[in-house]
Amino acid sequence: MYHSRLYAASEVVSRYNNLELVQLTSFGCGVDAITTDQVEEILASKSKLYTLIKIDEINNLGAIRIRIRSLISNMYNRQVCSLKDGDYTVNKIPFTKKMKKMHTILCPQMAPIQFEFLEAAMQASGYNLKVLKHCDAQTVETGLKYVNNDACYPSLLVIGQLIEALESGQYDLNNTSVLISQTGGGCRATNYIGFLRKALIDAGFPSVPVISFNVAGLEKMPGFKITLPMVHRMIIGVAIGDLIARCNSRNRPYELIKGTCDKLTEKWIDKGRIVVKRGKFKEYKQIVKDIIKDYDNVKISNTIKPKVGIVGEILIKYHPFGNNNLVRQLENEGAEVISPDLMGFVKFMASHKITLSNYLKNKKFKKKLYKLAIKIIDKYEKVVVKELKNAKKQYAHISDIWKLADNVEKVLSTGNTTGEGWYLTAEMLEFIENGVPNILCVQPFACLPNHVVGKGVIKRVKELHPEANITAVDFDPGASEANQVNRIKLMLSIANDNLEKQFKK
Repeated sequence: MYHSRLYAASEVVSRYNNLELVQLTSFGCGVDAITTDQVEEILASKSKLYTLIKIDEINNLGAIRIRIRSLISNMYNRQVCSLKDGDYTVNKIPFTKKMKKMHTILCPQMAPIQFEFLEAAMQASGYNLKVLKHCDAQTVETGLKYVNNDACYPSLLVIGQLIEALESGQYDLNNTSVLISQTGGGCRATNYIGFLRKALIDAGFPSVPVISFNVAGLEKMPGFKITLPMVHRMIIGVAIGDLIARCNSRNRPYELIKGTCDKLTEKWIDKGRIVVKRGKFKEYKQIVKDIIKDYDNVKISNTIKPKVGIVGEILIKYHPFGNNNLVRQLENEGAEVISPDLMGFVKFMASHKITLSNYLKNKKFKKKLYKLAIKIIDKYEKVVVKELKNAKKQYAHISDIWKLADNVEKVLSTGNTTGEGWYLTAEMLEFIENGVPNILCVQPFACLPNHVVGKGVIKRVKELHPEANITAVDFDPGASEANQVNRIKLMLSIANDNLEKQFKK
């Protein structure tokens, strides 16, 4: 409702010459990054200034006075304008059935291994999807150019990747669309589409269709449908991707012949894509066995290293460029890294719809539907669970979403669903309670949800588990890499000291 009231106020102000709008915001509030662009467009339609003043403990009141004086001066000098409605609406280009056959669909990267299989699943469903793998400092600059600078780092990376690809000249712009996910949640999770459409217009690509991938009924397109065969292939793909990532991270820090695990990963990505495209459950069961068997045969050392779990904002947690190659950095420093499954987040998204239904006493049909969805995902994951139990080596187990939800209640309510919500806290607890007390909580700078469910719960988690060694690290275009590295090294130093104490005991 905050968005709605703000836009309504802007609309009223735009209709009257003797009204202006001054908005006061808290520094670093992610929601404001979404609303400011829209309010500015509404006011600009009537040649009105948008005065946004950020308030924090170090604000210079002199600068605020100058802003207010400028606004008043503009009021006196402005020419009288008509009171007709301004045109600030966006012309949404639909993705049609005809486009499905002709268009290349560009999708931003997030989790490198898992997205290989999602790409394959979409291609098998008749869409010429291409996941954009390139990402560097120039991608960030492109994002900064076309996205509100208050927006979080993932927004800059994602929009930057898409605009950079369109500007590259590699694609026929008359036959290219872009795809991005929407969760129906708060902050950028739902508003990526708004960010992206504005960026496309500003970058000179207003006719490029935007496809929303969501199960919440948002932004429906006639040429794009989520079908059961597509969902079947995507679940298989994510399950295979999570398994490869799990086996790779378990063996790579200890491999005797360097590069063995990375070669195996490439091998099984290629074979897994074929299995996903075929979509046969029997082949899925077989490849799960074969992957585990292959990684089980990797020769490893008997060295004991500290285990580090990574939790946090979903893109920063998985995206190598977004987290400055955090996994490799930790491994180079002598750690074994454990990252939660991407499928776990999918189950969280389904479960929190059920949780909200319980709290709000509504949408009973959808509640049953999401319960069924989790049961189906569990069926696919049982194949992996069974084979992991029979493996020669010990691998991280697959989480039960309902146990996570019950366990987290001792720290915070499952009503916390924005961003990574209670699932982030639950991941911390599960790591600690399963022998991984060293945790890095990674997040974009000024990520509001993570301040609550990430940094905000560390004190309580440490009260319950004094052995917990938790460090929060912010990532941002302007963040000091040296500061990040120092915080990570300090966490590892404590982890190594604790490991040494255990051996002495």
